[in-house]
Amino acid sequence: MCYVIRTITRNFCFRLTGNPRVPKKKMNRHHVIKTILFDFGGVLAEEGFLEGLQRIGKNNGLDPDTFFSVADSLIYETGYLTGLSDEAAFWSAVRKRTGIGGADTELRREILERFVLRPEMIATVDCLRAGGIRVAMLSDQTNWLEEIDGKTGLFKHFDRVLNSFLTHKSKRESSTFSDACRELGITPEEALFIDDNLHHINRAKSTGLAAIHFSTYDDFKRQLKQYVSCC
Repeated sequence: MCYVIRTITRNFCFRLTGNPRVPKKKMNRHHVIKTILFDFGGVLAEEGFLEGLQRIGKNNGLDPDTFFSVADSLIYETGYLTGLSDEAAFWSAVRKRTGIGGADTELRREILERFVLRPEMIATVDCLRAGGIRVAMLSDQTNWLEEIDGKTGLFKHFDRVLNSFLTHKSKRESSTFSDACRELGITPEEALFIDDNLHHINRAKSTGLAAIHFSTYDDFKRQLKQYVSCC
């Protein structure tokens, strides 16, 4: 027989002997996590790419979701996402396919101003790093990510930043995940990947990484406890 006494910080289970026992957390025993890889937009920051493109579509009298789908395909097809072409080529292709107007500077502003960092996620990254977990960013981004770092100092919170614009590999390719692990000197089983894109999550899992599909901060923190005991 035991009695449960709830306190503000933890639950203790007292047996008749009076000795306290702290309930153990259930940890994922299939993965010993050494490195956590975070997506940028939609995880560390608001999803500026999605929201910005939807706004551009709406401003031009187009269905926001359809316009986003077209532009999302073109950023990969033109090679801008993987650093094989420049921003001008991307916007030129978008205009040709959709008929939108606006200067490059106006269009990019709609996207970049919506990439607002999430303080609670940055604080979690810092906590994990202080607890001995290596943290990295694995993002399908362009030179915009470096611009955002210049304004916010984002990169200083990470041990490594792997940006598709510089690695020339996108998370749309499954081999990107094994390449990232090799670059970081770990096995896939030692990595945990966080992303809001379910397709990326499934590719990561197929490569052997543990993964959390990000939806809300509270849900993320709940799932994170299955892999690490800190934070």
